Amino acid sequence: VIEKFGVPPERIVDYLTLVGDTSDNVPGVSKVGPKTAVKWLTEFASLEGVIAAAPEIKGVVGENLRQALDWLPTAKTLVTVKTDCDLTALVPSFDAALSWLPIDLSGIDDLKARFELERSFRGIESLSGAYAAAADPSASVSSASHPTTDLFQNEGDYRAVTTWPAFDALFEAIQAAPLVAVDTETTSLDVRAAELVGLSFSWCSGQACYLPLGHRYAGAPAQLPSAEVLKKLKPWLEDATRKKVGQHLKYDQHIFAKVGIHLAGIAFDTLLESYVLEAHRSHDLDSLAQRHLGRKGLSYDDVTGKGAARISFDQVSVETAARYSGEDADFTLGVHEVLWPKIQAEPHLVHIYQDIELPVAQVLWKMERAGIQVDTRLLNIQNEELAKKIATLEAQAHELAGQAFNLGSPKQLGEILFGKLGITPVKKTATGAPSTDEDVLERLAEDYPLPKVLLQWRSFSKLRSTYTDKLPRMVDPTTKRVHSTFSQAVAVTGRLASSDPNLQNIPIRTPEGRRIRQAFVAPAGYKLLSADYSQIELRIMAHLSEDAGLMKAFHAGEDVHRATASEVFGTPLDQVTDEQRRYAKVINFGLIYGMSAYGLARNLDLDRTVAKNYIDQYFAKYPGVARYMEEIRVQAKEKGYVETVFGRRLWLPEISSPNGPRRQAAERAAINAPMQGTAADLIKKAMIAVDRALAEEGLRSRLVLQVHDELVLEVPEDEVTIIGAMLPEKMNQVAALRVPLLVSVGVGDNWDEAH
Repeated sequence: VIEKFGVPPERIVDYLTLVGDTSDNVPGVSKVGPKTAVKWLTEFASLEGVIAAAPEIKGVVGENLRQALDWLPTAKTLVTVKTDCDLTALVPSFDAALSWLPIDLSGIDDLKARFELERSFRGIESLSGAYAAAADPSASVSSASHPTTDLFQNEGDYRAVTTWPAFDALFEAIQAAPLVAVDTETTSLDVRAAELVGLSFSWCSGQACYLPLGHRYAGAPAQLPSAEVLKKLKPWLEDATRKKVGQHLKYDQHIFAKVGIHLAGIAFDTLLESYVLEAHRSHDLDSLAQRHLGRKGLSYDDVTGKGAARISFDQVSVETAARYSGEDADFTLGVHEVLWPKIQAEPHLVHIYQDIELPVAQVLWKMERAGIQVDTRLLNIQNEELAKKIATLEAQAHELAGQAFNLGSPKQLGEILFGKLGITPVKKTATGAPSTDEDVLERLAEDYPLPKVLLQWRSFSKLRSTYTDKLPRMVDPTTKRVHSTFSQAVAVTGRLASSDPNLQNIPIRTPEGRRIRQAFVAPAGYKLLSADYSQIELRIMAHLSEDAGLMKAFHAGEDVHRATASEVFGTPLDQVTDEQRRYAKVINFGLIYGMSAYGLARNLDLDRTVAKNYIDQYFAKYPGVARYMEEIRVQAKEKGYVETVFGRRLWLPEISSPNGPRRQAAERAAINAPMQGTAADLIKKAMIAVDRALAEEGLRSRLVLQVHDELVLEVPEDEVTIIGAMLPEKMNQVAALRVPLLVSVGVGDNWDEAH
């Protein structure tokens, strides 16, 4: 208590009286928080001491205390638990009423039916034997009738199952439960390399079982044979009617698939539940348990160690693994029971969770399993070419600097640019040193040759280290393909993230970047087919703002950038120049990202006054856009979040920050997030629709990549025509906006050709 509150247990009532108890609507002393309350109680020993010293306490808090003196005795009474009630007046023979009695299962059934309390009584039936045993210790309760009796005696029990009778009891319990938390323990976070070590299950709060299957340390206890256990569990694990909950179950699906089990019945995933409710927060199980359950369990580091001393999970003792994995399953069930009612309370969040996030996880699992074929020979050639270009650029940089230096060292680069060459620094880092980040180099490259060379060197070096050098080593030796991981709970806007390798950040504005896409190829007899939404965020802006001018352009099928140029520059549509269209494109996309006149001026190399004039003309021609931007800023400040068209919440913690730059960044995000988030929802809906159509039609084509607003499929040559017609139809039908959606489709032997 002292560690948590700063005061001993006997002072908690005094502490709550001063700070107030919001859960019971008891106000404390105005402006007095935990720190002040602890300070006063430490100095004056008790609430009575604080009251006695009130005349001497200075400042605003002292005045507030004096104003609350008449109220404090009442507040103390309200926050004090009453311990002198005559309970026998309520229940005669009260002591007897506290004794253990058998559970009246028929009575529970009546309560569940009358008040829809299925979840509240989950697991009671399976625990009835334990209660009966407690009521009558001499009674014989068989494990067959009451399977959990042999497994648990106490709350917080996490038991290892190492005998067949215990397994039978566990199996009977999970078969009888309406919802079971499932977790796998493995030797690696990399699903391609991971081996199954054990399984844990929880179906009742505070209790879980761990099935050790692959602990290999010296002295490990005998474990049930893995193959036989999995054979017995397989029908239940693959039964879609047996509901399961887990934390990031897509990973567990991969692990089960490796042992020939197709996990079905995934009803809930706490990672996705948390992401839908509070995308801006942490979604790992440790954070969720502490945040929503007030519980902290063993960490992975606690169990396996750190750094060079870390051991594989198969070397962890069965006893420790049982506690660690049991906690994971138990915490998962508990977190779900907290989060799911919150989602249920808001129908639009139910839609986001049940109709988008949960089903798209299954599509992503298939994509990760499928992977994509890469031409390692071509990548090796590109790698050598990039190495030569990098060496040439390095030599040019040394010549321009007048000396050799490490181009990858910000310190040495700063000394060359701002010391030897005397260039004026643009901005500083947090430590006060002149910055040499990409933004700075781009600005300096307008006037100096060395920064321009450095930007090229950085670009080619990143391409080489991230892709041409690394990708060939990431090819799976079994499938001969690259398997990226697609993560849902990363970007607050709802966009998917790709990692190991990251296939979403391959630059396509340079020839070298596009050439890397050429290395992603279709197998013999197949083609790659790419389909992407055209100008999707601008179309969403037209939908959200209901601006007549923008909607007219999209309904007429006009080139929206050319239409914008015509409006902003007062030029007939057929006389708009390519330069004017380029300016209009920057304005269109810049404004939906909250770009200011200063940003537009820098981007287009214009005088700031001219840039502001362009923006003013834009808003004059598209007043609906201006109105929407102002309304969304106000809404964001009032609610702390904005929403997509489908109701996904995009939280903006800094929207009311006293820090100007952070607040302005949040305001820019408030404008763009609904568009980027809606685009993310649309592409997820498209993935679900396309995957479903492929299955229903019995086609062999399959999704292999998702990048921003684009889907990439691997298509047998005899299905190219079918898929080419199906994709625009399915992708356009996922939502009805106020402007039409437009899908572009391309086909090729490699990704670059298809795109």
